[in-house]
Amino acid sequence: MPLRLTADPSRVVVRPFHLGWQASTAAPSRSRRIVDVVLALDEATVAAELALVMRDFEARHWQTQKVFLTRCEEVASTLKLDTAQLSSARRQLIGAYFCHEYSYAAAALMNPSVVPHVDQSGLEEDSVRIVLSLRAVGEGHISSIAFREGILGAKGELKLAPEPPFATAADAHDPEERLQEGPVCVYRHADSTLSGTVLFPITAAQTNGLEDLRLLRFEHEDGSYEWLGTYTAYNGREIRSELLSTRDFRSFHLTPLTGRAARNKGMGLFPRKIDGRYMMIGRQDGENLFLISSDTLTHWDDGELLLSPRYSWELLQIGNCGAPIELDEGWLVLTHGVGAMRKYSIGAVLLDKKDPSRVLGRTVAPLLAASEEDREGYVPNVVYTCGAMRHRDCLFIPYGVADSAVAFAFTRIPDLLATLS
Repeated sequence: MPLRLTADPSRVVVRPFHLGWQASTAAPSRSRRIVDVVLALDEATVAAELALVMRDFEARHWQTQKVFLTRCEEVASTLKLDTAQLSSARRQLIGAYFCHEYSYAAAALMNPSVVPHVDQSGLEEDSVRIVLSLRAVGEGHISSIAFREGILGAKGELKLAPEPPFATAADAHDPEERLQEGPVCVYRHADSTLSGTVLFPITAAQTNGLEDLRLLRFEHEDGSYEWLGTYTAYNGREIRSELLSTRDFRSFHLTPLTGRAARNKGMGLFPRKIDGRYMMIGRQDGENLFLISSDTLTHWDDGELLLSPRYSWELLQIGNCGAPIELDEGWLVLTHGVGAMRKYSIGAVLLDKKDPSRVLGRTVAPLLAASEEDREGYVPNVVYTCGAMRHRDCLFIPYGVADSAVAFAFTRIPDLLATLS
């Protein structure tokens, strides 16, 4: 499809600005010094200084005053400062000194996945509302999770909802949750659309990024649905797999995974239990694909070898490209292969529906590979997806191009299956 989503430095949010450096424990902290200076200003000066800030930033952000007031209370809590008698303008100015503008998709937009939307009301026949997850990369190569809503029409046309003028960051209700290492929950603001919501790193393990969300709609044994997705948390030195879960795309639970398999990235969860157990496909050794099972969604140990590189386009390594997709014929798994010159391509494998350890067929040649006009980018010669979706008799594949942009493709499932051997 001709449609492309690309990096956009104009998409900005207000983020907390942290002053981490302290020269001497005996001296007042930098934070305390800044607050004391603002507290010493007369009200006329406070109003004038805040007016300058608002002139530059109020029109670029959503509920800017409220953001500054909230940030002020967070700083005041840390410094044990009573703000009850301070004017709104003074509290806003304090908050402004501890915020900064962050362009969350300035460097790249890539590695999407797609699922059916929670809301399927008001659609034409054979149309489906979708949610795209996107890996957005900003300053410092820090990755966050962005979303985009849209509709797949009956004839395979894609219409994306327009992005709102303001983006907002989901956040924990309690700022102290940012300091903990266990599960956390962040919330989309009640008045913010999903297409304008960004999930940023919030714990120490996530400091340098939330990478490559493999989102899927999971059907529980009682028939209810939950939207789940594994992603890679990166702190600048180490990685670990974590699990996002939501039932409404308003609250997002972020839970670290445990077990030997969780030390690796690229884990793809099956969309339902098989024989009473949760199933996952992952790459445990950096080269091959393994089938992993568990009694719980949050603990994953070693699995059994499922696939090894066979063809030239995947000779260096193979991995999964998102959650397996259930068909009448079996479980369809998109894979990525790495060949000569570290060129990434996308292929497919069909697994037995009752026994996913049985491989029924795989693509001899890639389904997608970087064409001449798509080779250049942040990381050249790469096409990559974190999840596709069945729509009628077609497979809808959003995919990253050169770790720089997001493109879209359709392929007929019968045609795809016919290529397997």
